[in-house]
Amino acid sequence: MTTPTFKHLLRAALLLALVQPAPAFAEDALSIANMSFRTGPFAATGAPLMDGQRDYMLMLNERDGGINGIVLNFNECETAFSTEKGLECYDRSKATSLAIQPWSPGIALELLPKASVDKVPVLAPGYGFSAMADGQHFPWAFNPPVTYWDGASMMLKSIAGDDLDSLRGKKIVLLHLDAPYGEEPIPLLQTYADSFDFSLVPVPVGVKEMQNQSAQWARIKSERPDFVLLWGWGAMNAGAFAEAVNTEFPMDRLVGIWWSAQDDDLKLLGDAAKGYRALSWNVPVSNAEAIQDVRKYVVDAGKSQTAVEALDQLYYQRGVLISMFTAEAIKAAQEHFDKRLISGEQMRWGLENLKIDDARLASLGMAGMIGPFTTSCADHAGHGGAWMLEWDGAKFVKASHLLTADREMIAPLVELEAGKFAEAHAPWPLNEACGN
Repeated sequence: MTTPTFKHLLRAALLLALVQPAPAFAEDALSIANMSFRTGPFAATGAPLMDGQRDYMLMLNERDGGINGIVLNFNECETAFSTEKGLECYDRSKATSLAIQPWSPGIALELLPKASVDKVPVLAPGYGFSAMADGQHFPWAFNPPVTYWDGASMMLKSIAGDDLDSLRGKKIVLLHLDAPYGEEPIPLLQTYADSFDFSLVPVPVGVKEMQNQSAQWARIKSERPDFVLLWGWGAMNAGAFAEAVNTEFPMDRLVGIWWSAQDDDLKLLGDAAKGYRALSWNVPVSNAEAIQDVRKYVVDAGKSQTAVEALDQLYYQRGVLISMFTAEAIKAAQEHFDKRLISGEQMRWGLENLKIDDARLASLGMAGMIGPFTTSCADHAGHGGAWMLEWDGAKFVKASHLLTADREMIAPLVELEAGKFAEAHAPWPLNEACGN
């Protein structure tokens, strides 16, 4: 991916202006801070996610007047995925925001101690430190609908055809970004490798190597793995796909996590990438009522920079769903506390009491876009499901039933890592009201 041009930066600035709902003063609005990454090496992932999030919030303002008559301020603070910039954004936003979305795992880890003191919920949907799902140890952090460890478990179950014993004696390469995000699945994958007697070979990709992975793929070729699990991010994914094709690695043995499923990356390769699979906790549904309302009230009305054809993209619709999580938490808190202008502490209660079942998804116009999940005091992830999507040469198509993770394998690691984090940051506030 090339360095962002002035045109791209100008577009980002214009989009930020569109976020602000002009009719309301700050005290009459509900503000959510989002640490965007529209610029930098991971912008290809960040831009559609931010577009989907913002457009859904704008749609709620335009169609419904906000939530229960209170408009939404979706405030972006650009970090380019920099931890330092993320912390600066947090300091500027924490006093006025109901929740903070950090995006970078590095930012999320730095915010965990701060958020518990400042009483600001950290919302990290489908990313971040997997042990944040433990509501007792992390009362102010939420990572619905699934964690990275859930994802790693589902990927293994899928390539094994639900028979993990079939992996015995096999070799699996983990091609991952050389960063906390990329290292996140390694402890769980190694636990599986030890339990089911297969070989795990982590192959890291540095940020400066993302677009030229010839060394990594030369190693993969020499290792002769049975499968490659791709834990990519941003421009790393396009580099991996190109090298897989160049080295003639069978695409049906390359399987990615949900951040390795950018439509545009695969369209560049077309049929050459046919057979590639990616795990995803959302599925694009072009005729979903919620998406049609976004088009009517925001895109067609000229209040978004999103092209109509982009509404069907996987990451754009994932952004829409993430804003739905936020909106549903706000609604739950408003109803429970009988208060329209809720506080950060009340928002925490809302995030802890999400009930996204099939009936609710249908009423929201989102049937089929995501699997059902429920959060609780002890479970801040919900541990929903995900599907395998397969590239057919032109688009992703659903290629599995709704998969679920092996909670029995994951739970001990969550308990171990949550305890280690609390011990390292002692004294650490626990929520004794909810045990595991």
